[in-house]
Amino acid sequence: MRTLTLKNRLQGNSTVVANDFIDEYMTKANGEYVKVYLLLLRQLQSGDSSLTISRLADRLDCTEKDICRAFKYWAKIGLLKIDHDEEGTICGLSIGMPASADTVPIPAPEEKAPVKEKPARKATLRSTVSENQEQLRQLYFVAEQYLGKTLTSTDIKKINYFFDSLNFSVELIEYLIEYCVDNGHKNMRYIEAVALKWAEAHITTVEEAKENCASYNKNYYTILNAFGIKGRGPAAVELTYIRRWLEEYGLSLDIIVEACNRTIENTHEPDFKYADKILRNWMEKDVKHLADITLLDAAYYEQKNVRKRAATRISPSPANRFQNFEGRTYDMDSLEKQLLNIQ
Repeated sequence: MRTLTLKNRLQGNSTVVANDFIDEYMTKANGEYVKVYLLLLRQLQSGDSSLTISRLADRLDCTEKDICRAFKYWAKIGLLKIDHDEEGTICGLSIGMPASADTVPIPAPEEKAPVKEKPARKATLRSTVSENQEQLRQLYFVAEQYLGKTLTSTDIKKINYFFDSLNFSVELIEYLIEYCVDNGHKNMRYIEAVALKWAEAHITTVEEAKENCASYNKNYYTILNAFGIKGRGPAAVELTYIRRWLEEYGLSLDIIVEACNRTIENTHEPDFKYADKILRNWMEKDVKHLADITLLDAAYYEQKNVRKRAATRISPSPANRFQNFEGRTYDMDSLEKQLLNIQ
């Protein structure tokens, strides 16, 4: 991990928090971003030159992406200058307050086209956006950075829906977009689908979302390991099957792993289609636990044995090809006398 260089633009050798920061910037910023900024100020006071993003993340018990996100926010506001090396890696930070907060207005993304809404919905949405205008503007800006495009009116409508109807915080919406983009999905419909699943799971904080995502990703890799697939994530078609098993079929992870084991045993390869047939059959038979599978197996083998016994009783003994000829009869006493030369 590359060491960052901090340049002190503050006067004196003490940790100073300017009144302008408290009055103009802190109240509008995410609390996690404020903690990162204050920790950077404290780092300047300590004189420790071994600063890394990893150490900051450990100190604040968050991820490195959370730290970088805070850097970008304060850089956009104008309170932080980020230096990059030739490879684009962050190599230095310059931190400090402008000469006057009034001379450095808080930047906002360009105005977007008005969102077309149904009349009943429009009034409610406009009221929410008005009350949280600055937060949503910042969110639009961050979303554009992640999606790599200018937001359309439909995109803005979706983000407002997450905020207004699903009651997601700005931080949770930002993490939602980051999570989807990191997994290769920039389509707003996909992002909305994930948001609805989080809402159904009553997820309201970034921490809860991270736990949910970690659990979900763990399930993916557990299933891949059961198939003997290691060192990579699931392909698109594999992911479709896994989600079907977990979400549509509603089967537990141990049942899915059992189907994977049986697939390998019978086909000797990771055949998702074969495993899907097994799991669909179990779902239709209302399997909820591994014990249910044991009962199904017992019933199957019992029926198989019954059919086998019935077939054994009914089947006639196989015909002998020599039975088509009339057998010979012999006088055993006469033959014995002949052998003994008895007259």
